[in-house]
Amino acid sequence: MTQPATPSRPEIDFNRLISQRAGAIDVSGIRRAFELGGQLDNPINLSIGQPDFPVPEAIKRSAIEAIEKNRNGYTLTRGAPELLDSVAGRLRTDVGWDLSSDGIMHMITSGTSGALLLAYLAVLNPGDEVIIPDPYFVVYPAIGEMVGAKTVYCETYPDFRMTAERIEALITDRTKMVLINSPGNPTGVVLSSQELQDILELCRKHGILLVSDEIYDAFTYEESLEDGRFPTPARFGQDMLLVRGFGKTYGCTGWRMGYAAGPSTLIQQMMKLQQYTFVCAPSMAQVGLAGAFEVDLGEHIRTYQSRRDRVAEAFGDVTDLVQPGGAFYAFVKVPARLGVSSEEFFMRAINRNVIVIPGHVFSRRDTHFRLSYATPDEQLDRGLAILRELMVG
Repeated sequence: MTQPATPSRPEIDFNRLISQRAGAIDVSGIRRAFELGGQLDNPINLSIGQPDFPVPEAIKRSAIEAIEKNRNGYTLTRGAPELLDSVAGRLRTDVGWDLSSDGIMHMITSGTSGALLLAYLAVLNPGDEVIIPDPYFVVYPAIGEMVGAKTVYCETYPDFRMTAERIEALITDRTKMVLINSPGNPTGVVLSSQELQDILELCRKHGILLVSDEIYDAFTYEESLEDGRFPTPARFGQDMLLVRGFGKTYGCTGWRMGYAAGPSTLIQQMMKLQQYTFVCAPSMAQVGLAGAFEVDLGEHIRTYQSRRDRVAEAFGDVTDLVQPGGAFYAFVKVPARLGVSSEEFFMRAINRNVIVIPGHVFSRRDTHFRLSYATPDEQLDRGLAILRELMVG
């Protein structure tokens, strides 16, 4: 029998075929940290941006039942009816939006990143400008590159508060979107209701879309709550895009589940784009999360607040630290007396078997590092002791 020929090695120059769009985007610095960490033996990993608690049992059972009942095919592009109803109820009680009325809509998305990509595609033409905070979540400028928009960075150092005053100085006739993130990644900073209202009113004044990325809304600590509630610009109007998610909140980041709500004109365009990209969010996950808002997360939030306090105690007398008001990150300044960048400090930490993320991954500056305290207490305490020792020098 004639043996099949061995396939030849690629002869096409694939580097020539790669688009400018793809070439303009760097590989995530977070992935690089993971790769270096993968070379360590049992590292103290303070870099992972996901909860360290398992998916609540009620949600697991619901998703399993959805699979067993053959809820495995496509849903409507907009989302599964039971999850849409659940989200509508949540937004009605939390921010006062009546999603049955004309003018506003909501949809289920493939994670909050999926919602942001759809929003960028629906609003921004090549050359249009979007204002984002600096420091920022790594996805924000990358999506701008994907759609050909210009990312304008709003520097928020040293307090990491993205205010209307700081934003207004950056607005031009090409500005079409302002993106805020509170509680923030990588800083954990929570903006006040007054700050958020001022930003929404500024966007109204200039005819700009405000996008509020609230992926960490459930992880807002007691001192940052107002009237017992998480601050959001959505309580001051419906002429904005609200983006929230389920993955961080319920420990199911791999399920890729989020939702967006805002003006019907915008949501309809995002739905059209979803039809030709993601098609729909994962069907069994949608059904499984329909009852998620009934799950009590109080114990987890108290645990993260306690860990936040330990981070503040570890670094309070050796460096500058803006205390996080939510999420599960701290953006810690490398002491100037050490004379090293965040990249150099990161390598020193790696050499001590501790993984953090250098600050230049999230910023045009190279002065801080991000630490995640979504990790078991014993590991956190060991890591904090080593990082403190490195800071003392």
